[in-house]
Amino acid sequence: MKVIAMIPARYSASRFPGKLMKDLGGKPVIVRTYQAALQTKLFDDVFIVTDSDVIFNEIENIGGKAIMSKTAHECGSDRIAEAVENIDVDIVINVQGDEPFIDEVSLSKLIDAFKKDINKEIDLASLMVQITDKTDIENPNNVKVITDVNNMAIYFSRSVIPFHRDIDIDVKYYKHKGVYAFRKQALIDFYNTPITPLEASEKIEAIRYQEIGKKIKMIETDVEAIGIDTPEDLEKAIKYLKR
Repeated sequence: MKVIAMIPARYSASRFPGKLMKDLGGKPVIVRTYQAALQTKLFDDVFIVTDSDVIFNEIENIGGKAIMSKTAHECGSDRIAEAVENIDVDIVINVQGDEPFIDEVSLSKLIDAFKKDINKEIDLASLMVQITDKTDIENPNNVKVITDVNNMAIYFSRSVIPFHRDIDIDVKYYKHKGVYAFRKQALIDFYNTPITPLEASEKIEAIRYQEIGKKIKMIETDVEAIGIDTPEDLEKAIKYLKR
């Protein structure tokens, strides 16, 4: 089973423009992410896929592998699907470019899910983390996920799911972490399908996979990633790196 990591990397970002090229302990954020992915030894290959000449050249200059997107894309799945179309690969892991401190244990669990899937019953695997704070649960920026008894995703939503109607029932809430492992064909099918109605409503790309019949295995983790979405996040990352 050939497994590669794809790191989608857009230079522009509305909340923190150019964040992937910001200095983090003497290296750009995107370089630290790329090198951290390599150092896990989990992947047969690691690629940056980007729409930016700046990022492309930075990765090339350190001897890394970068792929330039041919067209503009609305989401990471589209960008990755275009990049892997002509690559011989079985499983593709989407590693977030703005999360340089890679959670190797969780990524290993994603890969193991496919190794154990002898009958190829799952199309994707992704991560979820339990949340207990009421504010986090009600925050529409936190995508919630509910699963069946086998931890296959039933639905993703920005709303509170499940609705806690009976307060005597112990309900657990899970936040979806946007880290995916895909079978290549699932990516290609996603790429060839227009935005679906529920996806358009919720603005959650995972829902398109469900709407076209793909099965998503959810893996629970207790690790919260250190993402860099704001200048304050970058300062926290710098302090974390020093520790």
